[in-house]
Amino acid sequence: MNMAKPLAKSHYVGPGAVQAVVSRTLSVLVDNEPGVLARVIGLFSGRGYNIDSLTVTETEHEKHLSRITIVTRGTPDVIEQIKHQLERLVPIHRVRDLTNEGVALERELALIKVSGKGEKRIEALRIAEIFRAKVVDTSTEHFVFEVTGKPSKIEEFIQIMTELGLVEVSRTGIAAIGRGPVSS
Repeated sequence: MNMAKPLAKSHYVGPGAVQAVVSRTLSVLVDNEPGVLARVIGLFSGRGYNIDSLTVTETEHEKHLSRITIVTRGTPDVIEQIKHQLERLVPIHRVRDLTNEGVALERELALIKVSGKGEKRIEALRIAEIFRAKVVDTSTEHFVFEVTGKPSKIEEFIQIMTELGLVEVSRTGIAAIGRGPVSS
């Protein structure tokens, strides 16, 4: 998902130089110990980098390793700087730029609460079926849908539900893995 954004000035390149802002999905393998996430987040906040999505979970229980998946945006030079700074943090074993390695598989889960009666209620159920969203809670006043898929699919579902009575959204953040035989 190498989506070029509008050109932006960057203080990391020469005066007046302009580079495209790109979105990158980084996979960071770390020791699962207290303070590691705080150090990674501190690196981002201390340098003014933004995080669009962040997920963390232990992936190798016996080795006490966790994977942090970070979606961030910046110029290519800034992305390279982020990767190099992450690689220098002590509890980090590996940093992979899944976007640069090819098409990464990215999925997200969202719980979406929609209120409505009558025709809007029927329309919400019809659209949920098209998006393969599951009803996980219901009353006479609302539905809570569970939808899983690419972030763009979830955005589209939310946009449509906004017109039908969107009340609340909770999203997990992106889980991603590289395609092919390369180990994480």
